Amino acid sequence: MHIVRPTLLAAAWVICTVQSTAQARQPWQMQDSGAAAGLRGIDSVDGTVAWASGTGGTVLKTIDGGAHWQPCAIPDAAADGATLDFRGVQAWDSDTAIVMASGPGEKSRLYKTTDGCRTWTLLFKNPNAPDGFFDSFWLNAIYGQGILLGDPVRGQFTVFETEDGGQTWKRDRSKELSLHGNSLAAFAASNSSIARSDQRYFRGFVTGGKGGAVLYMRWYPPNFWKSRIHPRRSGLVDPPWSTSTIPLAGGSDASGAFSLGYRYTGNSCHDCGFGAYWQFVAVGGDYTKPAESAGTAAWSGAGGLHWTASAKPPHGYRSSVEWSDSLNAWITAGTNGSDISRDDGQTWQPLDDGNWNALSLPFVVGPNGRIARLNPSALPAEKVSDSPFVTLPAGT
Repeated sequence: MHIVRPTLLAAAWVICTVQSTAQARQPWQMQDSGAAAGLRGIDSVDGTVAWASGTGGTVLKTIDGGAHWQPCAIPDAAADGATLDFRGVQAWDSDTAIVMASGPGEKSRLYKTTDGCRTWTLLFKNPNAPDGFFDSFWLNAIYGQGILLGDPVRGQFTVFETEDGGQTWKRDRSKELSLHGNSLAAFAASNSSIARSDQRYFRGFVTGGKGGAVLYMRWYPPNFWKSRIHPRRSGLVDPPWSTSTIPLAGGSDASGAFSLGYRYTGNSCHDCGFGAYWQFVAVGGDYTKPAESAGTAAWSGAGGLHWTASAKPPHGYRSSVEWSDSLNAWITAGTNGSDISRDDGQTWQPLDDGNWNALSLPFVVGPNGRIARLNPSALPAEKVSDSPFVTLPAGT
């Protein structure tokens, strides 16, 4: 008979307690994805149902908040699905989702499932093959309108729009999307170079490259969409695209703005739609210099028209940013960690130094199948501490 001595039991209890305490103090609690793919797509429906996507045709789903991640059938598995890199996903429930494959030419596609990812239907394939590369997409969950952004083709940004939930796409040929000799492109790093929101007042995307970081934006006036569907005004024309320069790292093909987030701040205005009620945050940097903090975040309180560099930026290159109503804070993540801002992007506090690609709170994803869930109780207090990494909540 093997007898376990009380001292050994006590030691084991102490080790487990220390490990549990340490885990409780981590801002991100790791989950088992069961995959080894590089993950860049993540969309949380409600914190319980979420979908993730990545290299090698990988699509994952959870229906229990990440306690278990289920592998999905590979879209077009019988053909070349296992070679696709799904860098974007948007989901509506546990059955319905669209994934975006990013790749050269015909490797850029959209697939949709309505049966919980058992089967997939090809929605849209890059019509500009062998040129073109899909970078980001977003569908308005309420109205079925959406936008798909791709790298420039023949001197003009590739922007497609849909008004039927993604069933059909039409290219936007607006002259304002022409580069006019500038060296600009978009980044397919986190499916968030397009601003993601169910508001219909604004459409926008951010760019980078040797020409620097630029916001392309289109503001829709109040009641525009109501007027557009009126029989006598069915020919109403979209407002023009305008641009503004963002003070982020630039000057190379690897630098610029990688992610754009915004939130509506007006409380009493129900049909304003314009800049005074919108707060923007853009993040980026140079992905070849992950530890370089200069030029990694900027903010705008003027509807994106004028930008200010963060006084205290994130502690490295960042590829994704998102606002959280419940936390009343912004979270940003990149390949050398994550940060939090409680003053609308003016200053940032480090959270961790992990390797991440994309956010859809409360989840974050990264290379080698990395998925984690945000632990709100381990976030720093609103008052900035002198510690470079603060993970204890207020009052502890």
